Amino acid sequence: MRVVWGEDNYLVREGVLRLLEPVSDVEVVAACGDFDSLARAIRDDRPDVVLTDIRMPPTNTDEGIRMAHELRDSYPEIGVVVLSQFLDSQYALALLDRGADRRAYLLKERVRDTEELVNAIREVAAGGSVIDPKVVEALVSAQSRLEESPLEELTPRERQILEEMAQGKSNAAIAETLVLAERSVEKVIHSIFLKLGLTWQPDINRRVKAVLVFLSEQRAQPETPKAR
Repeated sequence: MRVVWGEDNYLVREGVLRLLEPVSDVEVVAACGDFDSLARAIRDDRPDVVLTDIRMPPTNTDEGIRMAHELRDSYPEIGVVVLSQFLDSQYALALLDRGADRRAYLLKERVRDTEELVNAIREVAAGGSVIDPKVVEALVSAQSRLEESPLEELTPRERQILEEMAQGKSNAAIAETLVLAERSVEKVIHSIFLKLGLTWQPDINRRVKAVLVFLSEQRAQPETPKAR
């Protein structure tokens, strides 16, 4: 897999290059320090995956997400892994706004774990989606604290599978992680969607977005004032 890497911090940029260097199926063909040079490298090298910081010059706001959106039109076959230091669902939802396929949102702390980073690169190259487990965990926890939360109706097993599903895992991957039959996982997911009032989504990437939107919207709702 040919990767273009965008990060304005020199030490982080070089550190990731060294982490990925021993990975046999990953070749970093360009390392860039700003949005414009990243765009040129993508145009010139046509990578399989773009690995990019969420913020970089010239504005240091949302360049990584903006690049992911632009690639939907120019090179839809290119996967994008956005690295962020922000544990905020709105950034993840912004990334998935035009579809979850070939997109990943990871916290920058994952850079320390080469295996997780490489797995995300491989997943988006194959057309999948990855959302950092900490982002999912924060959303589920916040939603659970709301009064009359639909999550209260979920069993512990259903909550467990909900978190796995929201990270972009297939039924087979969830089954392997939790040591369950794949058919059992499918039944639980059907039950989760019914309880949460979501339309059944057979496509993995669409169901990732559906679950994240549900969790984010519920979190955003004001809590009902308690009676005095």
